[in-house]
Amino acid sequence: MTTPDTFQFDAERKQLDEVELRRQIDKLIEALRAKDLDGVKRQYLTDVVSFDVEPPLQHVGIAAKLENWANVFLLFESVDYEIRDLTFTVGDDVAFGHAFARLHGTLKNGAITNGMWVRATFGMRKIDHTWLIAHDQVSVPFDIQSGSGVVDLEP
Repeated sequence: MTTPDTFQFDAERKQLDEVELRRQIDKLIEALRAKDLDGVKRQYLTDVVSFDVEPPLQHVGIAAKLENWANVFLLFESVDYEIRDLTFTVGDDVAFGHAFARLHGTLKNGAITNGMWVRATFGMRKIDHTWLIAHDQVSVPFDIQSGSGVVDLEP
């Protein structure tokens, strides 16, 4: 039987978990801005499955995820990464979140790029009291008639 104390405890635990989830995403953003692949690696499970904007359709494992970011870091002199409207739904040891994200910065050739806003989804698992990314997906909307991605939208 559940009591008011049980509901209060669950609500407090979920609030604490959400703080930790946001902290993990903040650590990811810090690592991306620092072009720190080890820092990026610490935010993911080793068997992460990623549906990124770059082919193939699916990237499996931390090595594939890090290869994507290493390729980005080769292009950029300085990286900025921004997330807006991050929302989480939290369970005991599984959570999912969604947001808008944008990668931008200065390319190695000196050009400044404003990037594009994408839709980002995070599937998180709590392992040994730490929330880690088990799945992520990044996508852009597309125009059905032309079949082209729509990359000029903003949240």
